[in-house]
Amino acid sequence: MSGDAPEKNKEVYVQDAESLAPAPVLGGGLHRQLKNRHIAMISIGGVIGTGLFVGTGGSLANGGPVGLFLGYLTMGTIVFSVMISLGEMVAFLPIPGGHIKLAERFINRAFSFAMGWNYWYNWTIVAELSAAAILVNYWHPNVSDAVWVVICIVVVLTINMLGAGAYGEAEFIFASIKVLTITGLIILGIILDLGGGPDHDRIGFRYWKNPGPFVQYDGIAGAKGRFLGWWAVLSQAAFSFIGTEIVAIAAGEAKNPRRNLPRAIRRVYIRILLFYIGGTFIIGLLVPSNNPSLVLESGTAASPFVIAMQNAGIKVLPSIINACLLSSAWSAASSDLYTSSRALYGLAVSGNAPKIFLKTTKSGLPIISVLFCASFTLLAFMAVSSGAGNVFEWFSNMTAVTGLMTWFGISVTYLRFYKGLQVQGIDRTSLPYYTRLAAFRSLFNGWSVFLKGKWNTTTFVTSYLPFILAPILFGGAYLYYGKPPVMASEMDFESDLAQIAAEEVEDPPPRNKMEAFWQWLM
Repeated sequence: MSGDAPEKNKEVYVQDAESLAPAPVLGGGLHRQLKNRHIAMISIGGVIGTGLFVGTGGSLANGGPVGLFLGYLTMGTIVFSVMISLGEMVAFLPIPGGHIKLAERFINRAFSFAMGWNYWYNWTIVAELSAAAILVNYWHPNVSDAVWVVICIVVVLTINMLGAGAYGEAEFIFASIKVLTITGLIILGIILDLGGGPDHDRIGFRYWKNPGPFVQYDGIAGAKGRFLGWWAVLSQAAFSFIGTEIVAIAAGEAKNPRRNLPRAIRRVYIRILLFYIGGTFIIGLLVPSNNPSLVLESGTAASPFVIAMQNAGIKVLPSIINACLLSSAWSAASSDLYTSSRALYGLAVSGNAPKIFLKTTKSGLPIISVLFCASFTLLAFMAVSSGAGNVFEWFSNMTAVTGLMTWFGISVTYLRFYKGLQVQGIDRTSLPYYTRLAAFRSLFNGWSVFLKGKWNTTTFVTSYLPFILAPILFGGAYLYYGKPPVMASEMDFESDLAQIAAEEVEDPPPRNKMEAFWQWLM
């Protein structure tokens, strides 16, 4: 359950307080340029991406229709738990660096160091650039992937160099396209399943019977094979959901964050249920799990939605849908660069990265951070020699693992935040957003390399490197800083609140019913 703060308590923590001394900012610092509609669509954009449109094909091949559905349902439950916990913290303290800075405040600097660099690593690996090449291969399979990677890099870098406001506008447009696309695909999927396509073939639950509801993973018989198929879905589902926490990073540049962030977070469960759970259910009805086009290693794999339309005999619409999915890849890649650059800026604010990354332009763009993170997009050219499908899987493995570790870190930070509120006698119902639920969960990835005859060095490295790096980062930082976790009674719940309250402005009231509906929707 969640709720808004009572009016009489809204000013409880809005008081003058002596702030912790931040690192000096080179330039004007970040500016709050993201409007309510930007935050709303960024939260949607973080949920809908290439994982749903492209990656679900591999998940269907691994787990079958029921395994796919249950895998996404399980991961969606975890995501919702993490988001409501994160929402409680960032709505109260919407500061630059998001959960990275909050980890320093409520745990210690070493944990923030490890969590911050893990998060930066997560978003610096731009898997969506490889996904864009996969999608364009649908039209031009004989053209080098390098061409599509260059075009995507130019689009993404241009959007981010124009600043947070431009990023917010672009994400608003891209996310609107994605929402309309997935909604239309779900409706179309229902029509095709009921026999409304050109071939008038009523599919029903045919593919749940043949080839079956589950896939025997790697030919392993019995319940073990079905369980491993479902487990294989989880890591890809994690990649699909990772990005919901972008609103925490965007909080430092959001207008009226204490009002707008709770609105966005409260609607996360609707997006999870409608877009992901509904989308994967429809995919499992329309495409058999043994369809060869689902396998990403082919390098020319198509979206399951496009495969379904081709199977139904629809000729023009697949290209239109593929173009919409391409805009989704651009959107997700743009979000990757935005998030990685702001994570690096947050690390610099905490003193965990060189101060040069604090440099901002007069308009509030952390230009050095953006350019540095953009240089890692060149890794996407691996798609030229190794195939876009393989590279997408490698990058999604790396992103899934680091993303799960980020959720784990957010959960630990929330537990400390919750304990601090209890010890200091702070009423949680007075916060801008509160919840009675908490999150504490982590999963593993890349386990298939340990099956007999399935060893793959590349998969092992991309899946388990973050598990090796995280404790090294934390242990090294702990020894260097030499500070134990902050005591619950000494946690700082006051710094920055006066400035946040001073930046709040009243939203103009709606002038008509259309504006009232739009305000409710956003």
